[in-house]
Amino acid sequence: METGKIIKVSGPLVIAEGMGHARIYDVCRVSDKQLIGEIVEMRGGRASIQVYEETSMLGPGEDVVSTGEPLSVELGPGLIEGMFDGIQRPLDAVRDLAGDFIEKGISVASLDRTRTWEFKPCAAIGGSVEPGDIIGTVQETPIVEHRIMIPPGISGKIKSIERGSFTVTDVVAVLENGNDDIEITLMQKWPVRRQRPVERKMAPDAPMITGQRIVDTFFPVAKGGTACVPGPFGSGKTVIQHQLAKWSDVEIVVYVGCGERGNEMTDVLNEFPELKDPKSGEPLMKRTVLIANTSNMPVAAREASVYTSITIAEYFRDMGYSVALMADSTSRWAEALMEMSGRLEEMPGEEGYPAYLSSRISEFYERAGKVQCLGKDNRIGTLTAIGAVSPPGGDMSEPVTQATLRIVKVFWGLDSDLAYRRHFPAINWLNSYSLYLDTMSKWTNANINENFEALRADAMNLLQEESELNEIVRLVGFDALSERDQLKLESAKSIREDYLQQNSFHELDSYASGIKQYKMLDLVLFFNKEALRALNQGVYLKNILALKVREQIARVKYTAEKDLAVIDDIKNTITADIGSLVRDQEVKSLA
Repeated sequence: METGKIIKVSGPLVIAEGMGHARIYDVCRVSDKQLIGEIVEMRGGRASIQVYEETSMLGPGEDVVSTGEPLSVELGPGLIEGMFDGIQRPLDAVRDLAGDFIEKGISVASLDRTRTWEFKPCAAIGGSVEPGDIIGTVQETPIVEHRIMIPPGISGKIKSIERGSFTVTDVVAVLENGNDDIEITLMQKWPVRRQRPVERKMAPDAPMITGQRIVDTFFPVAKGGTACVPGPFGSGKTVIQHQLAKWSDVEIVVYVGCGERGNEMTDVLNEFPELKDPKSGEPLMKRTVLIANTSNMPVAAREASVYTSITIAEYFRDMGYSVALMADSTSRWAEALMEMSGRLEEMPGEEGYPAYLSSRISEFYERAGKVQCLGKDNRIGTLTAIGAVSPPGGDMSEPVTQATLRIVKVFWGLDSDLAYRRHFPAINWLNSYSLYLDTMSKWTNANINENFEALRADAMNLLQEESELNEIVRLVGFDALSERDQLKLESAKSIREDYLQQNSFHELDSYASGIKQYKMLDLVLFFNKEALRALNQGVYLKNILALKVREQIARVKYTAEKDLAVIDDIKNTITADIGSLVRDQEVKSLA
């Protein structure tokens, strides 16, 4: 171990000399308090160390010891249902040991060393194994089977393997590789800044169904894709992240609160155990990992938290699961990078952010994807990365937002005007986009309804025409429009209020399946088509808009999934009511 002496303390940055044999990204123990730090810069024998804990009371002359190992996370049973800080200290265990606030130098094992897990081997003695091969399973929660894999870089023949109850550090199998014996435990370690290896990356070909109508219909994200949610304060970024975590059709959710307020993470902790997983009926926490680095925690650990979370997400992806990573928010992470860069006296880039901001953001999002995992069974895993961005004052031209948009393929642009009008989700349908749309449309046409893409295109055309017509209305007024244009505005309003607007706190409206989304959108556009037919027959628009069936259309969003047949009944009512108006008009014409 390399030992040096502190010569300077600047907030979370500590500079130590006498560290000539240490390496960049080595983990260090700082002072007799054993604070955890990581070397981020080497200049000769001087090491710049970002400390992941409070550095008050530190001073020059104190010892710094390099462990010679990079910052790593422990991967094994016990991750699911866990809540960890930015460097994977379990917050429950920390609270039991030190109270409500993390004390300096507190050291707690990331995974519980005393809890036992029932290991069921699925590999036989004498069999050859390669990196990524599954040798057994642990039922971690009622809905997550934890698959024990051979760590990357290890192979050989199984010399022994045991069934029974083990802690994460107990040896469950021994591999024979030449003259060496390699012990396999339930736990493995992996450096957080290094991407876990895969057999090959694949093109995403299926959407991540979120149950949020504006997302699934207009701006879908692929399983294995990347998306960002930029928006000003109060526009609903965190609620959207929560909704995606609750309802997305993935098997594992990793949620990282990066620099967010403590009360928001408290809401997550209180809500998730009460929410039921729609597939299994179990609490949502039974398939969730939470990483919390709140705004009052040390800023350096905020920078590490995103790497900790995505490494855990990659681990579950390597088991063959579909994983969703929610990062809220990457702007706070970028602010941590900026603070550390300033303390390192690096040349600042745009608006004070470090020059390497874009490459760091790219490195993070590039770790998402659909992959063929290591191992002989050719299993497929997906990791979808969704990051919230908090541009100051809602300025989408600021560096973090622009650097993010250059790499992600889905942009859900939140609009403060929509939020002020209480239209949630406040995603602006005119500014947002999804580069997965063509591929995902093929999937929805094949798996939901062959007309889904046509409906989506018709609805978007109406919304775009509404925007153009509103400019005319501001100049000459609504009554100056033709009845056909007035109908377009009414139909677009119905799409906005009856379809796109969604109540995340309503039991029936919080989630909409693909079938429900199709039937709802089809109903709104069917009324528009029938109303247009009536206009062409000479029926007055005011008579069409006075039909009571419009109230039924507005209430369809509160229909249970098992009662979707009622939508067909409403379509029949529309046909009958419009037909009645047309016949009345024909009678008047003949008279």
